[in-house]
Amino acid sequence: MTEPVYLDNAGTTPPSPAVIQAIAQAEQDTWGNASSTHAFGRHAKQALENARIVLADSINAQPDQIVITSGGSESDNTAIVETALARQQLGKHIITDQIEHKAVLESMHYLEQLGFEVTYLPVDETGHVAVADVANALRDDTILVSIMAGNNEVGSVQPIHAIGTLLQDHQAWFHTDAVQAYGLTDIDVVADHIDLLSTSAHKINGPKFMGFLYESANVHFRPLIKGGDQEHKRRAGTENVPGVVGFATAVKALTPAVKAARQKQFAGYKQTILHALDAAGVRYAVNGSLAPTELQHVLNLWLPGVATDALLVKLDLAGYAVSGGSACTAGSLEPSHVLTAMFGADSPRVKESVRISFGSVNTPEQIQAFAAALAQIAQRTQAQPAAAR
Repeated sequence: MTEPVYLDNAGTTPPSPAVIQAIAQAEQDTWGNASSTHAFGRHAKQALENARIVLADSINAQPDQIVITSGGSESDNTAIVETALARQQLGKHIITDQIEHKAVLESMHYLEQLGFEVTYLPVDETGHVAVADVANALRDDTILVSIMAGNNEVGSVQPIHAIGTLLQDHQAWFHTDAVQAYGLTDIDVVADHIDLLSTSAHKINGPKFMGFLYESANVHFRPLIKGGDQEHKRRAGTENVPGVVGFATAVKALTPAVKAARQKQFAGYKQTILHALDAAGVRYAVNGSLAPTELQHVLNLWLPGVATDALLVKLDLAGYAVSGGSACTAGSLEPSHVLTAMFGADSPRVKESVRISFGSVNTPEQIQAFAAALAQIAQRTQAQPAAAR
């Protein structure tokens, strides 16, 4: 049996050999507590701060604006919940959109239970929020706007710069969940007027349970994780120095040239798959957009008459790992909330779509073989009478 092919990189990515080596070396040489004042602690502290500089530089931030967290969910929860609690005297209205990651949406639902009012903006059929809708939803009592940088299911890139610019003359802080976009697109928190930004290392071939939250100089709130004085009293808990070193190693590998080359390569992978479907006469539609401004590592396809759950099983048996949507809802029978927001709950797309997501581990040969397998399975299924599917 040939090696299985991994095409679920939007869910997670395998740590790169360089990251594994860096973590192993740090576990061996830099295992001291970074809060200790002795030599072992100072050595760990230096490694931590060196890594923090790398993370800060990647988004044009200052090192002291980077708070190390356990990943995107913690960063999102901290940014949203603690902003609301800290600023509720200024108002209790928050704006987000309907296709955010569950870490954002569940934080919003929690705040609604506490008496906050949340406006969930719609998206169009390509998965984009309209800046005009943000502007129209703004009120004098709006204290936070949270719009993701790039969607994890359909790859839509939101107008972050325009939204940040819009909020310059408003009291609302601007948060963006950049977990899926970070490492693939260029993000400048200064130029884009971002107050809070969430990331996660495991999406860029770094370690799991590791991320950071960017907090601009004007942001002040209590830490979500309470305890010691780590992270300048903004996030308690002994720092995972080897993890941060691994995170920084992954970030350093993503130079502007590498990011641009991957976007181009992944766009080519999309075309390989679509050409194979066209050649086989498979009926399909792209959920989202093929525009070059989108996240090119995500391809979400509607294959009419091909049930998502059955397709995933057939592809898995053929040696290909893909997804029906977000990893946070994998294994559940819930339809994708992203596709539901884009096309409606009654659309067949919500139960007949598949997400294919590329990564650095994929080769053109793998994509060609996968495209042929997908086309064959879809062609056969669509040719069957509906009752036999």
